[in-house]
Amino acid sequence: MSAHDDEDEVAGVVAGVVGGIALCVAAVYFSAGPSPGLPQATAAVSDIAPIGEPLAKVYFSVDQAVFVDEDNLVVLRTKQVLADKPAAIVLLSGFHDASGDPKHNADLARARAASVRDALVAGGVPAQRVKFRRPESTIGSGGPEEARRVEIRVQ
Repeated sequence: MSAHDDEDEVAGVVAGVVGGIALCVAAVYFSAGPSPGLPQATAAVSDIAPIGEPLAKVYFSVDQAVFVDEDNLVVLRTKQVLADKPAAIVLLSGFHDASGDPKHNADLARARAASVRDALVAGGVPAQRVKFRRPESTIGSGGPEEARRVEIRVQ
């Protein structure tokens, strides 16, 4: 066997390992739900009722679902609370208003919640501890930003 054959064999093994890792990462990612701009899988939506006040609220710009770096403090705060509650989950609730196209609004609320989930997971929160609620429409008073929020609860 020549040195060239050894290099080909090593390259094949490396490609197989990298491909296997990519498939595992994709399986974990898509089992956790959709993310804006990427192929979407069905996100598991929980029927868990939200309890108490939200730990944090993340607000978004009009028709946007991008988690901004200024919101990274909510990631740290969420991790701290989870560290004190090893059996707790993170419950994400995306909101929208009643104006405009209802499907677009619900999709945008889902994308916003997925954006928050992605930031939490990237910050070290285990994906299996993050659950979604169905998108909710804001009712009553409050500023327009209340319709463009995701609430984070640890329960």
